[in-house]
Amino acid sequence: MTRDRAAVVKMSELFDPGPGRWGLRGDPHVWQALREALSGRDVPPSAEAVAALLRSTFEELVEVDLLGEPAPHVYRERYAHGGMSGGMVHLDTWRYRLLPLLVERSGRPRDPRTLLAR
Repeated sequence: MTRDRAAVVKMSELFDPGPGRWGLRGDPHVWQALREALSGRDVPPSAEAVAALLRSTFEELVEVDLLGEPAPHVYRERYAHGGMSGGMVHLDTWRYRLLPLLVERSGRPRDPRTLLAR
């Protein structure tokens, strides 16, 4: 069975359009960094795999354990481009809105074995 190359969706396609609403000023810069980091990657076959890829790449870029960090936000100099909250990354926005949005946009099915796991 050959894979249809025309049907392959790249991760970077999930980032258009932007969400329109951010948590803090560093978030759009993280969005762009995440898009660039994943630009050549194919969208994985399941929603869980998409979520894992997004989370691990986010954690690498922001240098934070997204599931383990209790703080709602962190400061990262590399994402500081002006404004009062420049460089501030709102982890709760990424946890509950932005990463789920990207997973939803992937259109990948959930693994039935994980439907009850939360």
